[in-house]
Amino acid sequence: MKKHNFSAGPSILNHNVIKAAAESVIDINNLGLSLLEISHRSNDFIKIIEEAKSLIKDLLNINEQYEVLFLQGGASLQFYMSALNFAKRNGKAGYIDTGTWSSKAIDESKKVGETLILASSKDQNYTYIPEINEKIDNIDYLHFTSNNTIYGTQFHSFENISKIALANNTKLICDMSSDILSKEFDVNKFDLIYAGAQKNIGPAGTTLVIIRKDGFEKNNKLPTYLNYQTHIEKQSMFNTPPVFPIYVCLLTLRWIKKLGGIKSIEKNNIKKANLIYDEIDRNSLFYGIVKQKDRSNMNVTFQLKNKKHEDTFNKMCHAVGISGIYGHRSIGGYRASIYNALKTESIYVLIDVMQKLEQK
Repeated sequence: MKKHNFSAGPSILNHNVIKAAAESVIDINNLGLSLLEISHRSNDFIKIIEEAKSLIKDLLNINEQYEVLFLQGGASLQFYMSALNFAKRNGKAGYIDTGTWSSKAIDESKKVGETLILASSKDQNYTYIPEINEKIDNIDYLHFTSNNTIYGTQFHSFENISKIALANNTKLICDMSSDILSKEFDVNKFDLIYAGAQKNIGPAGTTLVIIRKDGFEKNNKLPTYLNYQTHIEKQSMFNTPPVFPIYVCLLTLRWIKKLGGIKSIEKNNIKKANLIYDEIDRNSLFYGIVKQKDRSNMNVTFQLKNKKHEDTFNKMCHAVGISGIYGHRSIGGYRASIYNALKTESIYVLIDVMQKLEQK
């Protein structure tokens, strides 16, 4: 049976990417060696990581002021690492709290220095994107999470927040783990962007970091591995990099490029999101969790109005091969993660189940 993978992460990958990745495990580029056993210092891997970096720069229109890195530790390490490298001038950092992952970033920042919560949607269980005041209190950097994977909210534009950062002469940092490469935006507005790969880029095991090379103060007193300068100087190879995840990222980037780049991906993502949100709003049995203007195009969260239908709906989803549809354990309900590689066909399968449940 064909599976329709709505998992929030590790998430769906394009079938041809998976096939090519599987073949590389047996033999990469006819070397007679598995990708899993080639040296990260070999020319074969250097070509892989350099092409991956080049494609990131091409797809996101990144200029030479920035360095593209592939690191380890996920976004969770970046919560602390970003604070450690950017909280310098005044010892104060500003955060926008939009849910679990931004809250975790805030907790890590507090270990480094004074941390201000500039805006929060906690008062309504993170079901909206909060407004931030234009005047902020002399902070070293402003940090936000672009897409809330668990609750299903998203910053659809970065224009206002980047203007506020510029007006207040502060650095701008963003965790884009769950919507990087899903829509067009101006990288030049940011000093640091980081993203765990396991949503739209590749499998878990590597983290994309895009950093402005002059955007942070050099500090040799930092732990060597936690210093961005270390990884810039060593070109992502201070320690043995995760060769296989980086190669799968390269395959995914090639696939995005072949599709027509980010513009094409964004158009398709909007179409998929509109289809499922329209059904949620139309269907008498379901309702969306998030305020409409802040709904995520990556993670669609919704509930049944009457829990008596849950068992039937769950069985119907299982019967047609729908996987990963359940909401995060912290909020329950349902979550359809519709990342880049999820085909529109899968959206129609879910909609069909929702409509058949209504007709029962």
